[in-house]
Amino acid sequence: MHDKHDAIIYIGKAKSLTKRVHQYFQKSHDEGIKKKQMVENIAWFEYIITDSELEALVLECNLIKEHRPKYNTMLRDDKTYPYIKVTLAEHYPRVLFTRRVKKDGSRYFGPFSSNTAVKETIDFIQKYYKIRNCNRRFPEQIGKERPCLNYHMKQCDGICLGIVDEKEYLKKIDRVIDFLNGDDKVEIAYLTEKMNDASTNFDFEEAAKFRDLIHSIQFCTQKQKITDTDMEDEDIVAFVSDGVDAVAVIFFVRGGKLVGRDHFFLRPSESDSTGDEIRAFLQQFYSGTPIIPKEIHLQEEIEDVEILEDWLSEKRGSRVYIRIPKKGKKKKLIDLAHKNAFLVLQTDREKAKREEGRTIGAMKEISNLLHMEGLSRMEAYDISNTSGFQSVGSMVVFEKGKPLRSDYRKFKLRTVTGPDDYKSMHEVLTRRFTHGMEEKDERLKKGLNPEEGSFTRFPDVIMMDGGRGQVNIAKEVLAELGLDIPVCGMVKDDHHRTRGLYYNNIEIPIDKHSEAFRLITRLQDEAHRFAIEYHRSLRGKNQVHSFLDDIEGIGATRRKALMKHFKSAEAIKEASIDELKEVPSMNEAAAVNVYNYLHKPE
Repeated sequence: MHDKHDAIIYIGKAKSLTKRVHQYFQKSHDEGIKKKQMVENIAWFEYIITDSELEALVLECNLIKEHRPKYNTMLRDDKTYPYIKVTLAEHYPRVLFTRRVKKDGSRYFGPFSSNTAVKETIDFIQKYYKIRNCNRRFPEQIGKERPCLNYHMKQCDGICLGIVDEKEYLKKIDRVIDFLNGDDKVEIAYLTEKMNDASTNFDFEEAAKFRDLIHSIQFCTQKQKITDTDMEDEDIVAFVSDGVDAVAVIFFVRGGKLVGRDHFFLRPSESDSTGDEIRAFLQQFYSGTPIIPKEIHLQEEIEDVEILEDWLSEKRGSRVYIRIPKKGKKKKLIDLAHKNAFLVLQTDREKAKREEGRTIGAMKEISNLLHMEGLSRMEAYDISNTSGFQSVGSMVVFEKGKPLRSDYRKFKLRTVTGPDDYKSMHEVLTRRFTHGMEEKDERLKKGLNPEEGSFTRFPDVIMMDGGRGQVNIAKEVLAELGLDIPVCGMVKDDHHRTRGLYYNNIEIPIDKHSEAFRLITRLQDEAHRFAIEYHRSLRGKNQVHSFLDDIEGIGATRRKALMKHFKSAEAIKEASIDELKEVPSMNEAAAVNVYNYLHKPE
């Protein structure tokens, strides 16, 4: 259903569209004020015919996610969950923290509701079992680089040196998997002993650290109070609505144990029943999460349950059942989830609204200021250097008012020398959008989704840190590349504080007490912080530099050996080729290179 501005205001499905649409216009069919307002705003209908009810369900779900119509029941907050990932597809697997589950041959454990517990458990696994956490590719890179600090700290056995048998390493990975599946008695006993020893030695801070680590591991591995003997994966879903706000709570049961809980605020539809609200939530939630359990337990019957089961079964790859327990343990879990949902609705409603105001609400304010509709993704850029030395650029991305750090990018300037911010910004923007366009073309040639590349998603608006000058540079780049993206300048006052927005040759003042002002300030600060951090890292690397690094054949190992043997640069310069050859790891060619470099004519 479209309004007079062509915006989609409602999306639905039905076996008979004639009957479904007709009922909205019957005087006897009273569905509340909200539906009445919706009908008054309908300007025209658009419909799509599918071959089955299942296809209609999938299409409805996709369209609602894409267009977020005003009068549909909507999931208001998108969340991702922490998982523990064991990269079994690699020759020497790693144990990692992740929020994305992919079909990549890895083993995933989760989801969990505590980031801290997951990170502490992974850190313990890596140190206790000496599991690598580097990004090197093995066996291709074995022997190619010197070992990292973890090897010297005895937290890794040194796979990169080629001294670790892969079969023995995989045995440790098997033990890690057993540990994550709940077989943690040995590890807990080890940590308990460490805790008791620290306590006996009156080192209570250290004892507390071990105690907290034990709690984190138990959170991720031990069986919970609520445990099932059938060891199945299940989700327990409960829903509470007061007509204005709604909350859905999910208990995650994995392998028969309750491993986490999460809740979601929804924007309910006034005329829908609780069953309709639950069905809408299930469609949106399970279309966005990769983990689908074997069973989903609900508090009441819903329509189209067979179609939902078929859809979920297709996504999972095996049969999924939706059940409504009437008694027993599952019913008690449903009741517990319902109590949780009611509590969250009472206590977190204002917090959720404030967060929505800070993010989505602030984006709406910016949209109104700039007279743009549907702003979601903003990109901001900044340049950092020290008198033109080591110039770098940063790109930060905010989506729906929140930082999207996975899309941040750093640029080391290639063509600009000296402190020229305009030329630097021209290079950064040119490289960013050229790369994005090339990557889009490449993905299209391969038949891949062009919007899923690392650089292919373009912003709804570019926010430049400055006024007319920076905006014109961005417009110049976009014109050269044939792109049409709005550009807005974030203008600062004489005290380097945000003053307003520069758009279409007009400076637009901003209320300093508004959420839009706070969001723009956060965006500016984040772009500046990201650029400064990258510049510092490069500057620090450049400062840790020896003249020996400029000599062919002299790497870190030989540099250390020379300095250890001769103690000073002057002593190295005074040494003969034979004396240089006596240094461990030095051969004749390296000794000659050092001697010739230090004795070359001025």
